[in-house]
Amino acid sequence: MAGESATRITPGFALRPEDIVQATYDGSTPAPSEDVARYALGLGDDGLILAQRLGNWISRAPELEEDVALGNIGLDQLGHARSFLTYAGSAWGKTEDDLAYWRGEDEFTSVHLVEQPNGDFAHTIARQLILASYQKHLYVALMNSADATLAAIAAKAVKEVDYHLDHATQWILRLGLGTEESRRRMIAGLTNMWPYVEELFTDTDVIESLAAEEDTAQVAVRPSSLREPVLAEIASILAEAELDSPDVPHSRGGGRNGQHSEHLGYLLAEMQVLARQHPGASW
Repeated sequence: MAGESATRITPGFALRPEDIVQATYDGSTPAPSEDVARYALGLGDDGLILAQRLGNWISRAPELEEDVALGNIGLDQLGHARSFLTYAGSAWGKTEDDLAYWRGEDEFTSVHLVEQPNGDFAHTIARQLILASYQKHLYVALMNSADATLAAIAAKAVKEVDYHLDHATQWILRLGLGTEESRRRMIAGLTNMWPYVEELFTDTDVIESLAAEEDTAQVAVRPSSLREPVLAEIASILAEAELDSPDVPHSRGGGRNGQHSEHLGYLLAEMQVLARQHPGASW
């Protein structure tokens, strides 16, 4: 498997805006409650920020196929983000663009892992392995949500993140079992990204609030319930690549509460500059 191509175009891949639009919540169902909206906002912010990071690889990846593969994965994440943000925004009378371009840094609720700079290719692959495994287990569980809109978004997203995980796994094997230099870089990438893993499994006040309401107890997925299966899956993949899970201190986290690393502000400045310089413009 390590010798196979790690860049495969997922079935149906195309750089067409309508593909993203079709994946987006269209406002035809009732707006969510405040707590459900805040939950959806966090999931949307994760996808949006990760898409921005992956977009920076276009024309910079180590080979042309990876420009396409990482761009494809970024578009998938953007599609998920649009769905979650549109659904969340319907509770507050805001559009997906309002939430993407007109919030300040402390209003974003993404986890720290997605904000981390791309680093070299191995760093990005390490981040992708962790995020893809987490999102796969999250969306499988969210498909059973009592909220029909969240369940529908998850049902589409899980098919895409399954490809994301396969892509990351193939590269982990190639780099981990490759040359001495590729292995060194893969270990460095895992070590750099691993401090941000534990935040993925932290139950927030939004989760507790939803769980306290009997009629919405099954709406959200408790992050803590994902810890064991996600870490077991990652450990299995790393073992196949003859790598170990890093033993490093955890970061303090806090992204869900608007407490971010120093990297998010720079990313938002780049992402939001055009919309803020030309308010209301359309193409």
